[in-house]
Amino acid sequence: MEAFWISLAVIFVAELGDKSQLMALTFATRYRALPVLAGITIATTLVHLISVGIGDLIGDALPTTAISIIAGLAFLGFALWTLRGDALTEEEAAKANRATKSVLMAVTVAFFLSELGDKTMLATITLATQHGWLGTWIGSTVGMVAADALAIMVGRLLGANLPEKVVRYGAAAAFAVFGVILIADALI
Repeated sequence: MEAFWISLAVIFVAELGDKSQLMALTFATRYRALPVLAGITIATTLVHLISVGIGDLIGDALPTTAISIIAGLAFLGFALWTLRGDALTEEEAAKANRATKSVLMAVTVAFFLSELGDKTMLATITLATQHGWLGTWIGSTVGMVAADALAIMVGRLLGANLPEKVVRYGAAAAFAVFGVILIADALI
C-alpha cells in the first residue's frame, strides 16, 4: 500500500506542468472529457506497466544503497527538468488538432508516444526500483490520470490564466525534497 501512495503522490506532482497536461488540455478543448480521459488512462496504464517492469528488473540487480542514491540523484534531475519546463512542440499540437476519426484511439496513441522517455516514465522506473511493482504501477497510473483530469477541469474553468510558473516551481521543489530524502536515507 505504501508503494501505491508514494507513487500516486510523486507522479501526480511530476505531471503538474508537464507536456502531457498541455496535450490533455488541447484534446479537451475539442472533444468531450470522458474519451480524452479514457485514452489517457489506457496509454498511461501501458507505459507505466512497461516502466515498473524495467524498474523491477533494475531493482533486483542493484544493491539497495546504490538504488537509493541513484534514485535520489534522478529525482534531483527531475527537479531541474521540471524547472526547465515543458511545452508542446508544433508537431504535437498539430497531432492533437488533426485527431478527428477516433478520439479515443488518437488520444491513446498520442499519449503513449509522448510518455515514452518522459520524466513520469523515468520517475515510475525509479520508484519501481524502491517499491513493489504492483503498487507502483497502480499508484503512478492513478496519479498521472488524476493530474491530467485536474488539468482538464482547471483549464476549462480558468482558461489561459493558470499560474504555470507557480505550478512548475512547486513540482520542482517536491522532486528536490524527494531526492534529498532518498540520498540522506541511503547515506545515514
